[in-house]
Amino acid sequence: MIGFLLGLLIVGLIAGAVARLLVPGRQNLSIPATILVGVIGSFVGGFLGNLFFHADASFDTAGVIGSVIGAVIVLLVWIKVSGSEKTKR
Repeated sequence: MIGFLLGLLIVGLIAGAVARLLVPGRQNLSIPATILVGVIGSFVGGFLGNLFFHADASFDTAGVIGSVIGAVIVLLVWIKVSGSEKTKR
């Protein structure tokens, strides 16, 4: 259990950092926020992988490549949501 959580945090950090490098522009995210983007991206990547490559879709974690793809999607949504919040003020 502890190994799974540590692995999830490490993959989350890697996926979140790579996603931040791939998405153009400056993202003002802390390290915990980057990990959160990567962890959520891992679940999004796992869901999309199961959706496109298997009959049953579930919220499983993905590998590093799926995690990066999911993290890019999550980061783009995060930027869109946070950008729309700034324009409302």
